[in-house]
Amino acid sequence: MGLFHKVMVANRGEIAVRIIRACKELGIPTVTVYTEQDANAIHITKADQAIMVTPGPVAGYLDYAQIIEVAKWAGADAIHPGYGFCAENWQFAQACEDAGITFIGPPPEAMRQMGDKVLARKLADEAGLPIVPGSPVIDIEDPGQAKEWAAKIGFPMLIKAKGGGGGRGMRRVNDEAELLAGLPGASREALRNFGDPAVYLEKLILEPKHIEIQILGDKHGNIIHLGERDCSIQRRHQKIIEIAPSLVLTPEKREEMGELAKKAAALLNYHSVGTMEFLVDRDLNFYFLEMNTRIQVEHPITELITGIDLVAEMIKAAAGERLTIKQEDVRLNGYAIECRINAEDPRNNFFPSPGRITRYQSPGGIGIRLDGCVYGGYEVPPYFDPMLAKLCAWGNTWEEVLNRMDRALEEYIIRGIKTTIPFYRQVLKHEDFRSGLFTTNFLAQNMPSLTYLDVREPWDLFYVAGATLFCELNQIAKK
Repeated sequence: MGLFHKVMVANRGEIAVRIIRACKELGIPTVTVYTEQDANAIHITKADQAIMVTPGPVAGYLDYAQIIEVAKWAGADAIHPGYGFCAENWQFAQACEDAGITFIGPPPEAMRQMGDKVLARKLADEAGLPIVPGSPVIDIEDPGQAKEWAAKIGFPMLIKAKGGGGGRGMRRVNDEAELLAGLPGASREALRNFGDPAVYLEKLILEPKHIEIQILGDKHGNIIHLGERDCSIQRRHQKIIEIAPSLVLTPEKREEMGELAKKAAALLNYHSVGTMEFLVDRDLNFYFLEMNTRIQVEHPITELITGIDLVAEMIKAAAGERLTIKQEDVRLNGYAIECRINAEDPRNNFFPSPGRITRYQSPGGIGIRLDGCVYGGYEVPPYFDPMLAKLCAWGNTWEEVLNRMDRALEEYIIRGIKTTIPFYRQVLKHEDFRSGLFTTNFLAQNMPSLTYLDVREPWDLFYVAGATLFCELNQIAKK
């Protein structure tokens, strides 16, 4: 018998396609789910079986009880949650175990502990990880408590959701008035996004880098780290460009951070993939931020520099196999960049741009990887995350990977909607990005200089002329 009889892929978009591909290479049949609004999605054509769930458009992907029932009906003995939706819901993982289905991810208890941001900080402190000064959960009805902790921590600071991530429920406050005014709104946003209104305070580290350490473990106590990714290019606290490895970490600092990340994971009896996230200041002092107990959006660039298939390793670990990779076997080869191709208009504060893709042409060539889920004629729905694809480039040197990514972005054609493609070409030209000295404030400081014009191609003018002529002829016919 193989690793699993059948795997349920409980997600959509490019990550669902990525998981299905890994399963196919391992010889495992797949079943996936979709809602009515995703009836034309690519992931349902890639799986061996696809079953529609209700209600739509998003709730069906969040109803883990229904997903488990569908998995059982389809004969799946394992579920891979991908990222987003229920991927970090420890109750989902526990419900899978209770139903006799293997959850392809970490243990439910580890997910529960690291999903609680306040508890995660406590556990990180026990493991010896430096932590950013912060508070316990704040009672938003007690302004005196907030003031007391603010005096201890010092401004500027962040209000953060206890159960959150991805920048949701997070607000910067610069003084006491902003703190008291911001607490109710942050709490409402936390409740809306995570079902938990609790928030806490955390010191704001000015102009840091956002560095994350990738870990991988099995059920036999073996844990390794696979180096780091620099995720400092962000808009609204959400990553849009990532690189691996960091251009500023020394080998000694990488090893220090990696070993501490492994130690913290060991305290949790952790297995599967996971990511320890840190803020790193100019002097390379680092502070634990949070742990993501799932596969990351940006995992492909770690795969490109290590040659290790993280999704396949997740599946093997869930099936009880031992890691065949030792820490001394891990080698970081070259450099990799990931650009998240989003249906957004960067010139309009990254406002979403759903709609029909009228023309689509993907890039290729040596060192290019594209994890996508759209095509010409596809209607980008307004209900989901705006990411269309992840364009990754690898090169032997930093200069080579920069040139390769720029060439691939130039080749990548998506028409009919606004995308982040032309914006990324401007970022890649910026000296601070090319030097590796960028911080999480890069976009806030440089947006005015990252301007661009819409790309016009000869055939675009032909299409416009044709449409104009059609309208004129139509008007003539009506007279």
